[in-house]
Amino acid sequence: MSSRSREQILARVRAAVAGAPDAPEPARDYRTSHAPDDPGALLDLLHRNLAEYRAHVHRATEGELPSAIGGLLTACGASSVAVPPGLPAHWLAETAAERRHDTAGRPLSPYDLDSTDAVVTGCALAIAETGTIVLDATEGQGRRALTLVPDLHVCVVRAPGQVVASLPLALPRLDPSRPLTWISGPSATSDIELDRVEGVHGPRTLHVVLVTDG
Repeated sequence: MSSRSREQILARVRAAVAGAPDAPEPARDYRTSHAPDDPGALLDLLHRNLAEYRAHVHRATEGELPSAIGGLLTACGASSVAVPPGLPAHWLAETAAERRHDTAGRPLSPYDLDSTDAVVTGCALAIAETGTIVLDATEGQGRRALTLVPDLHVCVVRAPGQVVASLPLALPRLDPSRPLTWISGPSATSDIELDRVEGVHGPRTLHVVLVTDG
């Protein structure tokens, strides 16, 4: 869709709702069954639910992060890795994989991405109750195509700062104007005779590194 077409559609929507009353306040607050002030329990819950969605989950301290990422890339046979703008350089300090930097001035082409084995990113936040990771294309995350085309995605989640208990607690922390990507496990579908096939709409393999202070 062109920017002109998008603006025309949005202008019609704005005109249609111009006289509508304000949305009523919610009758009650959303509740979560897990206390957001228990970071250890939330991290354990996130770990379990990520694994339930067939993500591979690892834990590391900040100091262990470069070796953890390097070990994962080596174990998965990744000889090349896409690097989003703003990714901390030391995260890849212990990998021999070829770094393919994606920048606004020189973005990786679809062919470049298709021939790249892996991508390493951070995230905006992670939701413990649903085992969901959210990316918003800011520093260290990159544009959406960067995390959808390579077959392996290694995603770093910092705890406790980036871990929230539930979806209602996550939404106020996200910018709705950003291109949000919601990830619950590796890409998969069971559309054909209920046979699960992974890697159809995105990475076939998802590794999540939960980084803690100690």
